[in-house]
Amino acid sequence: MSEKILSGALKCIDNEFASPKMSDGFSSRELDPVRKFHSQLPGYSRTPLHALDGLAKQIGVGKILLKDEDYRFDLNAFKVLGGSFAIAKLLGKKYGLADSDLTLENIKKHIDQPMTFTSATDGNHGRGIAWAAEKLGQKAVIYMPVGTAAERIKNIENLGAEVIVTDCNYDDTVRIAYDTSCNNGWEFIQDTAWEGYTDIPLWIMQGYATIVSESIEQFDEAGLVPTHIILQAGVGSMAGGVLGAFANHYGPGTLTSLIVEPEKADCIYRSGKAGDVVYVSGELDTIMAGLACGEPCTIGWDILKNNATGFFSCDDSLAATGMRILANPVPGDSKVVSGESGAIGIGALYALANHPDGQTVMKHFGLDSNSVVFVLSTEGNTDPVNYQKVVWGGSHSASF
Repeated sequence: MSEKILSGALKCIDNEFASPKMSDGFSSRELDPVRKFHSQLPGYSRTPLHALDGLAKQIGVGKILLKDEDYRFDLNAFKVLGGSFAIAKLLGKKYGLADSDLTLENIKKHIDQPMTFTSATDGNHGRGIAWAAEKLGQKAVIYMPVGTAAERIKNIENLGAEVIVTDCNYDDTVRIAYDTSCNNGWEFIQDTAWEGYTDIPLWIMQGYATIVSESIEQFDEAGLVPTHIILQAGVGSMAGGVLGAFANHYGPGTLTSLIVEPEKADCIYRSGKAGDVVYVSGELDTIMAGLACGEPCTIGWDILKNNATGFFSCDDSLAATGMRILANPVPGDSKVVSGESGAIGIGALYALANHPDGQTVMKHFGLDSNSVVFVLSTEGNTDPVNYQKVVWGGSHSASF
């Protein structure tokens, strides 16, 4: 399929460069210690998988299974899974601990001097780093881009971290955080990779695979196997990590995987179109703050290039539509509180089902009454002011 444009909603392409293969770092042997580590963290529990049968019927698919990360610890987002595991791996290497010995208490016993962890974030990743640092009794300094919502800053400060808001976009803020950490001897924990910086991003991506481990258990308990997965991408580390783990479990090329992004920051979409990494610069002005990233994670991109089926670049109105659908469910479905970055998958499905040109795309990607569609709501209400504007006030309404 050549690029298909659904006016006012989205554009999509096939991944013409796909070459499905197993992903290094995401075998069950490598991922078993990840779930074990998360399971011993205070407040751990498996997050819900909602069967949205009423919505599935309206969309025209067999099942919609939504993983709800609003319930992840007390942080309302999935990101802590990556940051906490990366910090554990880093300190495990530093103190000579085996993966089987990576527990919070064991790591704390080995820390022999004060440490500072730093990172750049639009909100959720930095909150996870601050949470992990607090649990270890250490300091965190978190850098945030210009325009960050006040509530997201407050959430991080409430965990004892220092927050520094720059006058730059997300990608330039990453560079500032990295340079500062190097100058100060701090531990830099970032969820994107580049040449010479790959270990920590890989550990973060492995951390996200706990979502997959939990979901597979929940699929098995329900007697279901997914046919499609819809994942949102910022730099692509979560999408790459989750897709890599799913593909390794079910077999490369088995699942139809669709990657959705904001059109104002669609670096993965453009990379998918070109077959190589493409950067997006500028303000990256989208309500999907957690996805407002212009430079792909190299490790995540490699997995997506090999294993993704298609790429979608979405108007902000689809994220808003998804938020409203989940907050006001079809009778019989669970209500889900999902933020701007969390709801884009549902918004994209709605657009495909309701846009005049959407049925062609649904047919092309095999979305029909036999489909079992996995969707990940990555965050809850992390910006209450904007959430209310969207869900109550109707901002960013769809134009189709």
